[in-house]
Amino acid sequence: MAEFTAVILSFLKAIGKYRWYAVTISWIVALIGWTVVYKLPNDYQASARVYVDTQSILKPLLAGMTSLPNVEQQVMFMRRTLISRPNVERVMRMVDLDVKTNTVKEHEKLLDEIIDKIKISGTERDDIYTITYNNSNPKLGKDVVQSLLTIFVEGSFGGKKQDADKAVLFIDDQIKTYEEKLAVAEAAMKDFKIRNMGLLPRQGTDYTAKMADVSDQLNQAKLELLEAEQARNAIKRQITGDDPAPVSGATVEPETNPELSGRISVLNKQLDALRLQYTEQHPDIIAAKRLVAQLEAQKAEEAKKHRRSSDPGANYSPMLQQLNVALSVAEARVASLKARVDEYSTRNARMRTQSTEAPEVEAQLAQLNRDYQVNQVNYQKLVERRESAKLSGDLSSATDMLTFRVIDPPTVPLAPSGPIRPRLFSMVFVGALVTGLAVAFLMSQLRPTFLSQSALREVSGLPILGSISMNWTTEQKVKRRRRLYTMAASVFALFGAYGGVMALVLIRPSL
Repeated sequence: MAEFTAVILSFLKAIGKYRWYAVTISWIVALIGWTVVYKLPNDYQASARVYVDTQSILKPLLAGMTSLPNVEQQVMFMRRTLISRPNVERVMRMVDLDVKTNTVKEHEKLLDEIIDKIKISGTERDDIYTITYNNSNPKLGKDVVQSLLTIFVEGSFGGKKQDADKAVLFIDDQIKTYEEKLAVAEAAMKDFKIRNMGLLPRQGTDYTAKMADVSDQLNQAKLELLEAEQARNAIKRQITGDDPAPVSGATVEPETNPELSGRISVLNKQLDALRLQYTEQHPDIIAAKRLVAQLEAQKAEEAKKHRRSSDPGANYSPMLQQLNVALSVAEARVASLKARVDEYSTRNARMRTQSTEAPEVEAQLAQLNRDYQVNQVNYQKLVERRESAKLSGDLSSATDMLTFRVIDPPTVPLAPSGPIRPRLFSMVFVGALVTGLAVAFLMSQLRPTFLSQSALREVSGLPILGSISMNWTTEQKVKRRRRLYTMAASVFALFGAYGGVMALVLIRPSL
């Protein structure tokens, strides 16, 4: 501790030797620093606070109908991109700062200065944002903040509207493309159906199922034909066995077999009804015509063979008449079933012939239908998305989705926010004192002297026999005392100047 105290005392003695240099340097530094601080331009801070209301009643009402804009993300994006070069250049044009620059370099310098002085603070949780700008001109600061507030509000409304318009244009182009694809697919499907009309499957069935149905119908018709032939043969045997004597000698008129004539009449009526619905090549019409022709031939044959019997009562046997009627009905049924079997046989043969082509046709038709359905589904989705995009664009431009409430409008500040002159004056005063002491200590190191016997002994390594003290005369003592008073007065004056400057700044902050 004693050694440390000795070192401190030696430093103080060294500085005290050049104390006039220290005081002079301190005065010079203080005066220069205070002058510079005094001449610093006042910095006025213009600010505005705005509240962004992102809670809207339209959100739950329109949920599911359209893609609702993410207003929180939109506001956050505008906050982060507000201090961008395009926006700041727009602010410069709005407050007429661009006319003050003559060269590109000056324009870029002013642009960078404005960007550095703009500050945006606030959190997405509270939705309250503060825009500040510092400038020596308070009116200019207010105008800049007002311009930034305008860009912030307009940008939040206009960005999504432009995006929605671009999306609608893109979707319209895609819809036109899919309309052309659908038209081409419909034309191809129409041509394909016309070329392969007979091979196309019915709705819900394929060609294999159709062949199986025709085969089943053919087998059923053959079975019914076999049954009808057996029934007819049984009736013939009954007629031959019950009345072996042939009935001949008389011509049977058509009116003698009313059942056969009535059946021919019924078939003709059915044939007329079928002609109203189908063409002459329809299988049902062909079968009906064939059956009528067979019945007519049977009627003519009966008219040739049957003659009136020599026995006047033979033709009036009730049993024979009933058997003849039953035989006629059986013959008609056999003829009808033969026509049905022939038709089903023709169909079955034709389908077997086409069996190699039908699967390929079905596969091509399925491919055409699949492509058409895919294009149609995409087309319907695009139409729905277009309406949703239009609604989203209208919703993004609606002020009800995003409400801005200015809490503190930008105003012209009356008092400057900077520079903080009391702090700067204090820093200059402390810096001046430190500089003076540092200069005095540096001079003591550049021009060293021995201030004590111990220092001389340590440096020379020789024993000190004695020392001679300074004997001041009266005149020298008076001069020395004056110098000390002058030194003290200079130091006190420096502190007084600092106090006066601080008092002046505190009384008039705008200086």
